Amino acid sequence: MSPAQTTQATAKKSANSRNTLAFWLFVGPFAIGLLLFTYLPIAWSAYLSLFDARNTVTPTEFVGLANYIDILTDRAFLDSIGTFTVFAAFIVPTTVVLSLALALLVNQVTWARAFFRSVYFLPFACSYVVASLVWKMSLFSGVDSGIANTVLGWFGADPEAWIGTVDPPLYWVVLVTARLWLQLGFYMLLFIAALQRIPTHLYEAAWIDGASTGWQSFRHITLPGLRGALVAVLTLNLINAYQAFDEFYNILGDARGYPPFARPPLVYLYYTSLGSGGQDLGRGSAGAVVLALVIALATLLSGRVFRRPT
Repeated sequence: MSPAQTTQATAKKSANSRNTLAFWLFVGPFAIGLLLFTYLPIAWSAYLSLFDARNTVTPTEFVGLANYIDILTDRAFLDSIGTFTVFAAFIVPTTVVLSLALALLVNQVTWARAFFRSVYFLPFACSYVVASLVWKMSLFSGVDSGIANTVLGWFGADPEAWIGTVDPPLYWVVLVTARLWLQLGFYMLLFIAALQRIPTHLYEAAWIDGASTGWQSFRHITLPGLRGALVAVLTLNLINAYQAFDEFYNILGDARGYPPFARPPLVYLYYTSLGSGGQDLGRGSAGAVVLALVIALATLLSGRVFRRPT
């Protein structure tokens, strides 16, 4: 090998070393955080689920699948899974349609576009606890002075106890509107980013070929170009629907605890693992593993249905 080749090989090796070092400097902290705060807790939950772990995270009595049998025969847990499967079936398509509509509208704005993006995104930056309290104590407070009841009064309707009305279940109006307000802006930005990656010459070619600028362009150009964003939004929505906790707990919960209706799986597991009736961490961990499997199954099914055609 000539001196020039040796120098070139040394420089290439040095560049590769610098790139490797830069990669681990950027990725390393996140990988360590993912390992410590995600994978290890999941592994430890799976371990605890096989033991009788009451008031301890270092159990010694192995019970095998007894916790899983117990949790899967618990009517309250199964009801929470079923309820939030229905909730996910409603909230996911609603969020997709509304956030996509907002993205299409904002993307067409020619002035103050950054302003409208910020306005719709700001709710996502709001604390779920704060938003829940605003919904509970101001918008749907159940008293005559509440904003929702004030609007009803304009039309001569009687005030409603939104959170406490079970028949009909008006509490879902409070829960669903709070969640939509909190998350629409985030998914709108994902769709806007995807819309801006669609080449404009496709629309120009379609217009030259005689396609309308409305439904035909949306169906044959926009929707195929948004397939990746649609899968991402659907997946994130499914996961978030089953992991609902903050707004539900803060809107429906009070000093007496959480009511038996509209109880998310995480609220059930919270009371099972940390409730005053005994910290049954083994049973709670089994429920967490089952919930994780349900989320994984729903995610895989959604990805399979909306996967990119080969």
